[in-house]
Amino acid sequence: MSTSVVIRPVGAGASVRDFLRVPHITQGHDPYWVASMSFELGPLADGEGPRLNPKRNPWFQHGEAKLWVAERGGKLAGRISAQVDQNHLKLYNDATGFFGFFECIDDQSVAIALFDVAFAWLREKGMKRCVGPFSMNINDESGLLIDGFNSFPRAAMGHTQPYYQKLVEAAGFAKVVDMRAYLTPMDTGLPYKQLKWLKRSLERNPRIAVRALDMKRYSEDFAAMFNIIRAGWVENWGSIPPTVAEEKYLAEELKLIILPELVSIATVDGVPAGFCLAIPDRNEMIRDLKGKLFPFGLLKFAWRALVTRKSFVSGTRVIYMGVMPEYKNKPIGSILALATVGAVRDASLKLRMPVCEMSWVLETNTQTCHSIEDIGGRVYKTYRMYERAL
Repeated sequence: MSTSVVIRPVGAGASVRDFLRVPHITQGHDPYWVASMSFELGPLADGEGPRLNPKRNPWFQHGEAKLWVAERGGKLAGRISAQVDQNHLKLYNDATGFFGFFECIDDQSVAIALFDVAFAWLREKGMKRCVGPFSMNINDESGLLIDGFNSFPRAAMGHTQPYYQKLVEAAGFAKVVDMRAYLTPMDTGLPYKQLKWLKRSLERNPRIAVRALDMKRYSEDFAAMFNIIRAGWVENWGSIPPTVAEEKYLAEELKLIILPELVSIATVDGVPAGFCLAIPDRNEMIRDLKGKLFPFGLLKFAWRALVTRKSFVSGTRVIYMGVMPEYKNKPIGSILALATVGAVRDASLKLRMPVCEMSWVLETNTQTCHSIEDIGGRVYKTYRMYERAL
């Protein structure tokens, strides 16, 4: 049997089904790996899973992607994607493309073959630099897990094998920045001094009010939160403001599992100025399904998501939090941040979801890192972003 590496593009020599099977081969043995449900990715055919479907995922309105699978000795051995995001290029003008969805057996020759074909495609598109992993851009699953392998990943966070770091770095990539995932016990609460200060500050600032997500004006509240993200995250490394279509897409995606109590919005004079958005850990709902929809996977997920998520799930993940830039680095900004996080903490305890992951946080965002550490958060997973010249 030949042991040569063969690379096949999805749609011309390989199927999306092959693309989806690869992580089952490379990580299926790992008890901490959680398989994505096939409806999340799904074939590129119309009517299938949205993430890879140009007709359903609004990212494709400004992005282009190419997918490949690798075979060694006639067996699936790896996969990769390459992406060009026009919104990123308009914002940064840096001739930078992305790679993502990287999975590989522990074989450097397979990894090199995958990266070579991705690099060649990016060069054809005029790119001079490659950054990743992104699936599809920084607003989706990002970073390569380099520390914290002995625990389950939470919703929309990746999991890899320890040797993946070696494969990526041996392909010429260097670190850009690390992203931290904090495990934060909600039952520890805020330190007494902070609680006292927060209570006194809220009493002295009648302009500030804190409330939960209003499901009756779901779209309006999400639009307000994304407005804070666009304004408040503009200076973050690699930030790409989501489009209106992407905002609506994410809001609809989250609507299936969201609990309004876990979303806290702070207003100043009635105008949203800060928020904290946590979701029940969807991965707890799908761990045992192994990514299979049939015969009972879809029914089990629907039941858990719609009916029993308050009792089935024990943890949450804060996926977004932010404060309008005019309030940052000011006492009122600290009030907004602590008040919204505190409200989510209180709701988590009432829902018996005592453990929260706050992720991801750039290592360079020292103010947020210190704030999370002050309430008992500890780094338990680290994800790394890489770059290399083409």
